[in-house]
Amino acid sequence: MTTTTPDHADLSPADDDRPWSDPARPVEERVEALLARLTLEEKVAQLGSAWEDVEPAGPEVAPGTNLFGRVGDLDETARHGLGQLTRPYGTLPRHALEHARLLAERQRQIIAQSRFAIPAMAHDECLTGFTAYGATIYPTSLGMAATFDPALIRRVGAAIGADMAAAGVHQGLAPVVDVIRDYRWGRCEETYGEDPYLAGEMGEAYVLGLQSAGVYATLKHFAGYSASMGGRNHAPVGMGRRELTDVILPPFERAVAAGVGSVMNSYAEIDGEAPAASRRLLTGVLRDQWGFEGTVVSDYWSLPFLVNAHRVAADLSAAGALSLAAGLDVELPDQRGFGPGLVEAVRRSEVAEADVDRAVRRVLRQKVALGLLDPDWSPEPPALRAGELELDKPVNRQLAHAVAQSSAVLLSNSGALPLPSAGRIALIGPCADDVRTMFGCYSFPNHVLADRDDLGNGVEALSLRTALAAELPDVDWVFEQGCPIREEDRSGVPAAVAASLAADLTVLVVGDKAGMFGIGTSGEGCDVEDLRLPGVQEELVEAVLATGRPVVLVVSSGRPYAVGRFAADAAAMVQVFLPGEEGGRAVAGLLSGAANFSGRLPVQIPNSPAGQPYTYLHPPLGDRQSWLSNLDPTPAFPFGHGLSYTTFEIDGLAADREEVPTDGRFTVSVRVRNTGAVPGAETVQLYFTDPVAQVTRPVRALLAYAKVPLAPGEETTVGFDVHTDRLAFTGLDGHRIVEPGEILLYAGSSSRATPNELSVQLVGEQRDATVIRHHGVPVALT
Repeated sequence: MTTTTPDHADLSPADDDRPWSDPARPVEERVEALLARLTLEEKVAQLGSAWEDVEPAGPEVAPGTNLFGRVGDLDETARHGLGQLTRPYGTLPRHALEHARLLAERQRQIIAQSRFAIPAMAHDECLTGFTAYGATIYPTSLGMAATFDPALIRRVGAAIGADMAAAGVHQGLAPVVDVIRDYRWGRCEETYGEDPYLAGEMGEAYVLGLQSAGVYATLKHFAGYSASMGGRNHAPVGMGRRELTDVILPPFERAVAAGVGSVMNSYAEIDGEAPAASRRLLTGVLRDQWGFEGTVVSDYWSLPFLVNAHRVAADLSAAGALSLAAGLDVELPDQRGFGPGLVEAVRRSEVAEADVDRAVRRVLRQKVALGLLDPDWSPEPPALRAGELELDKPVNRQLAHAVAQSSAVLLSNSGALPLPSAGRIALIGPCADDVRTMFGCYSFPNHVLADRDDLGNGVEALSLRTALAAELPDVDWVFEQGCPIREEDRSGVPAAVAASLAADLTVLVVGDKAGMFGIGTSGEGCDVEDLRLPGVQEELVEAVLATGRPVVLVVSSGRPYAVGRFAADAAAMVQVFLPGEEGGRAVAGLLSGAANFSGRLPVQIPNSPAGQPYTYLHPPLGDRQSWLSNLDPTPAFPFGHGLSYTTFEIDGLAADREEVPTDGRFTVSVRVRNTGAVPGAETVQLYFTDPVAQVTRPVRALLAYAKVPLAPGEETTVGFDVHTDRLAFTGLDGHRIVEPGEILLYAGSSSRATPNELSVQLVGEQRDATVIRHHGVPVALT
C-alpha cells in the first residue's frame, strides 16, 4: 500500500493556483475552482466509495455478472480519487487505534493517487452507538423513543458524534426516522416508533447532537420502507400519496428543516417506483419542496437492486444513469453504477455531464465544510495523533445507563414490584443471562460478531441475572433458562416450573436476540409471520403463569409482541426495547425500586398475535366496530402508556382562545400533579382529532408532549404553544392544507387515557400548507 504523501499535496493557501485550498475563500468559490480542474474520471470518482476488509457475496443476475462481489482494491477503485471510505471501523474486530492507523494509511493512499490530493470522507454505522469494536452500546432507537426525552437523545447523538469525529469518521448512517406501520417488520427496533411527531422529535434531536460534533447525520430510509407489505424486508409498498405525505414524510421533512447533512434512499418500491431512481422523491420533494442542500447517498447496493430486484434498469450503467438523473449523489458501499460505466455513458451522451457536476458539487461542498481541503488537514484521525481512542468512556456508560433506565416501561403492577429485598426468587427465561439479548442488530456484537462468541462483546455488560444478584444480594436467587430464544426445545420447561413453584416470586425474562437476515429474531431481514414470542417462549410463559405463583414478566424485544393476553395472570409486566450495555444494571435498579420507571410506549402492545397490521394512527373505522366485524383490534396497552411507582393526576386543560386563524397559533395549558409518595416523571400527552374533515382523519394523533419530573405532592402547569401547521393534512385534491372547522383536543397519560377534552375552532380561509414552517411545539413549565 502506498503511504507517502506526494509533492502535490502541499496545499498552501498562498498558492493562487489552488484556490480550493484557501479557507479564507467562500465555499462555493473553492468548490467551483476545484470542479473546473477535474477530469470526467476524477469527477465520477468523487461519487463512489470503496469497502476494504470485506468481500460481500451475492446473487448473479446473468452468467458472469456478479452484482455484489468485491470491486477491486484502492489501487484500482481510488485510481482517480475517491468519494467515500465505507465502514473503516464497522467491518472487523480490531482495537480502535489499529483501525485509526489503517484509516490514515488508506487516506494517504487516496491522497497520493489523486492529482489534487482530495481525501475521502469516511462513513460508518451509528444506530445504537458507533458500530466499532469496543464502542458504547446504547439502547435501540425504539428504546430511545420510549424515553419521550429528546434532550437526552440529543446528548446521545453528541456523544456518538464525538467518538466518531475523534476516530476520523465524517458521516454516520443514522438516524432511522421510518414510522412503523407493521410490527412484523424486523427493523422496528431501528425506528422511533409509530407516531410521526415523536419520530420527528427524536430524529431531529439525534441529528442535532451528531452534527454538533462535526459528523454528518444520514436520514434513513427515504421513503416508505417501514410500510412494506406483510412486514417483509424489501417488500413492495402499496400506500397512497396521502399516507406517504401525512405519516411517512413528516419526520424526514423536519430533520431536513433542522439542517441534516445527508439522506439515504429506501430499498422498498412505492406503487411500482423505486426510490433510488425516483426524481419525484429525491429531487421534487426533497430538494424542490423542502430545500435540502446536502447529499443523497444510496443504501448499500441500491443501484444493483434496480437491475436484479426492481428490474427498471437493464444493467449497472443504466442503473447509474437513472439514479444520477433522479438526484442520487453518492453510491455506497462501492462503485457499480457510479463507476467506469458512468464515465462511458457520459462520453456516449447517454448521461449529461451537468448531472455529474451537480452531484460532485454537493460532495465537494461537504468536503470543504469538513476541512478536508484545508492545507492543515491531516490524514491521521485526531485520536491517533493523541495516541488514545477510548470509545466506551465512563461518561458514555453513564449516558447509556440514563437512556436504558428512562426507556423501560412499566406496563402493569399489582404490587409485585418493587421486588422484595429478601426471600427466594426464581429468575427464569432465555433473556435473563445473555447480554446480547440486550443489544440491537446494529450493535457491533450482533452485527459483526453474531457467530463469534469467542471474541466477546468488546464492552463490559452485565446480564440481568448478574445485575439482579448484585442489586439484591440478600435474595436467594434460583435461575433456570426454561427454553432457548428461538429453538423449539421444551426440555427446560419442567425445571422452570419447579423453580417457580418453589419460589416466593418469579421474574420471567423473554424476548429477542437481534441479528441480521434471519440470524436473529429481530433486526434487518428478521421479519415474523405473527406477533407470538419467538420459539417456544410462549409455552414457557403459559407454563410458569399456570403455577399460580406471582410472576413479573419482563419482555426485552425489538418489536411489540402480543403479550397483552398474559396481563390478567402476571403480577407485573415490564417492556424494554433492547436496552444496550447498561440494560442489565438499569433494569435491575428499576425492579428493585432503587430507581423509578418513566418510559412510555412508542408503539402499542397488541392482544392478538395476528391483529395486524394496525397502529394507533387509524381513522374511526379502525376502531372496534362489533356490528361490522367480530375482530377486536383494541390494544392491550396503548401508545404512550406507562406506569410508575407513584401516581399522577392530569387536569385543568384549557386554551387561551376559542377561535384560532387557520394561519395562527394558540396556547394549551394543563396541570399535572404527583399524587403519590415517591418522586417520579409523568409524560403529559396532548392529542387532537379533526371530527369532520374532507378526508378521514385519525381518531387520535399526538400533538405534543412534555416529560415532567415531580416530587411527591408537587404540581406544575404545562404550556404547549401550538401553531396550526401542526394540524395540516392532505386534502382531497392531494395538497396539504389547514382546513377551518372544529378541532378536539385531549390531554392525559396515553392515547387512550385522555380524560381532559376541549374544543377550538379554526376560522378563516382554507390555507395551503405545502411548506411546514413550524414542526415542533415549544413547551413551558410554570
